[in-house]
Amino acid sequence: TWEVLVKPGRRAKKGSKIIFGKGELSAIVIDHAEFGGRIVQFFYEGNFDQVLDDIGEMPVPPYIKKALKQKERYQTVYARNPGSAAAPTAGLHFTQNLLKKIRSKGIDIAFITLHVGLGTFRPVKANKIEEHIMHSEYFEVNNETSEKINAAKIEGKRIIAVGTTSARTLETVADTKGLIKPQKGWSDLFIYPGYDFKVLDGLITNFHLPESTLIMLVCAFAGKDKALRAYHDAIANRYRFYSFGDAMLIL
Repeated sequence: TWEVLVKPGRRAKKGSKIIFGKGELSAIVIDHAEFGGRIVQFFYEGNFDQVLDDIGEMPVPPYIKKALKQKERYQTVYARNPGSAAAPTAGLHFTQNLLKKIRSKGIDIAFITLHVGLGTFRPVKANKIEEHIMHSEYFEVNNETSEKINAAKIEGKRIIAVGTTSARTLETVADTKGLIKPQKGWSDLFIYPGYDFKVLDGLITNFHLPESTLIMLVCAFAGKDKALRAYHDAIANRYRFYSFGDAMLIL
């Protein structure tokens, strides 16, 4: 079974059958999920991932109205393991050539796996932000990455996360001294103003939607006043926002 987003939800009633393409894929709605989603069971022949690739479109945020003809445009150059509901968009700014230039300056690069969950599309609607429930996301931090980050931390070097998803993962696995250990699991860490960062020294991130958990993390790291000033300057200078927009570096 899978948890999926549906629209319009009123038509995806329990027991409903949904047919995709020319019938290569179908689904039965088994139950309602949290936040308006549905639990469905898919029916198909052959390889599920291949069926999805053949008849599906790249899932993109709701503010992107056109289907992407080039799927690689909504994918980082260093992506490896399938599983995310969305791309970690801060990483879209990096090319293989740029990564090579970064390494040539003596800057080490470490990688983690984080499957961005459905919660990335959901605004915070709770009256008190601490009552907002985060959607859990699966992560993996391996030995090589933990050793690189811990060595850099001990040597007094900066740890700069590319994207809020990377930031949340590192803060999930860090101890009170800012050191991390290899592990895999699920994170529902909600970072908002008042949070005490343990491992991060910098953050590269895009400009996010208002009332989102993403902008709250940015405000927690940069300070609300500085973050909002940056957003006002970005608007005044016609920066691009959201997934294919511009990025900022916060130190």
